[in-house]
Amino acid sequence: MTDSSGIANNTPSVEQLQKDAQTLRAEIAELRGTKAKLLEQQLSATQTALERFANDHLKTLEERKQTLQIAVDQLERRQERVQAEMRQSFAGVSQDLAIRIHGFHDYLVTSLQDLVIAAEKLELAPKETAKPQAPAPQVAPTPRPEPAAERRPAEQRPPRSGPSRQSRPPQQRSTPPQRGPKFATQEFEEETRQIRQILDQYRTNPNYYGPPWQLRRTFEPIHAERVASWFFTFGGRGALRTLSSRLQNILVASATISILRQLYGNSVRTLILANSPERLGDWRRGLQDCLGIDRSDFGPERGLILFESPDALAQKADRLVKEQQLPLILIDDAEEEVSLSILQFPLWLAFAPEPQLRKERATFDWFE
Repeated sequence: MTDSSGIANNTPSVEQLQKDAQTLRAEIAELRGTKAKLLEQQLSATQTALERFANDHLKTLEERKQTLQIAVDQLERRQERVQAEMRQSFAGVSQDLAIRIHGFHDYLVTSLQDLVIAAEKLELAPKETAKPQAPAPQVAPTPRPEPAAERRPAEQRPPRSGPSRQSRPPQQRSTPPQRGPKFATQEFEEETRQIRQILDQYRTNPNYYGPPWQLRRTFEPIHAERVASWFFTFGGRGALRTLSSRLQNILVASATISILRQLYGNSVRTLILANSPERLGDWRRGLQDCLGIDRSDFGPERGLILFESPDALAQKADRLVKEQQLPLILIDDAEEEVSLSILQFPLWLAFAPEPQLRKERATFDWFE
């Protein structure tokens, strides 16, 4: 009896335990569901935060990329400008070495030719003086005045250059159109010799740090050939075929200005004609670079004057001639027509473009 009553007393406790176990299982399941929900919420919050973080950093990176792209573009443009300036100033070391090596052979050949020509002239001089002296012995004391008479054209040259302006007005007013062609005549033999010496110096021994108004850039044989052709073939009045860029034309013009100023001093006044302010700006910068001058040398009463109108240039040149000055007129290769009023003056140099390039240069600036 005692055992059965004990079992009966223990029966409710088992049922209670089973109920407790079920309750615990339900709570565990509920906790698992809550845990899963919490994990999902945390994952979604983490993903949202990561997306927001990534978007913010992407925006920052895009802004930095744009800033860097702008900086790269600026550096590329600056590199292009530097390369253009190097091409314009002929400052490349390799180009300078190539020009020197290429011109050395021409220098030797030209020097030998000049020596041969000088020797031939020295041989002809005594023959010409000996012929009139042979039949008349009493003319023996007269050789001294003959070289003095031969030197008179050279002695009369300074009044044309400008040191003594009182003796120059009648010559300039009466012979401006004929002044240019006389570069190739015997009267201007001394000037011819000086011009050739200066061209050889510019070509073989350039001085990049010389005084103002002297050429400071590398001078190739083709440039020397153009300048010599203008002086001796065209007599200081004519058009030359344009080179590959406006700056090379400016280099030829700069050498011409430098030579004339060495021959005639400050009386040389250069008048430049171009049909746009941009091209006149190219001329101003190129002449400053090639001749070592500054902006103060440009102006109505200075050594260089810029014009867009041929009529205004002709009026200024006429006033300079009346003031006993020597105007040198430079005409840009973009000028399609040349005013006849310009051709009356003693010195003018025009650059003629290639026929097929005339239309291209009207819309494209070749100042490289």
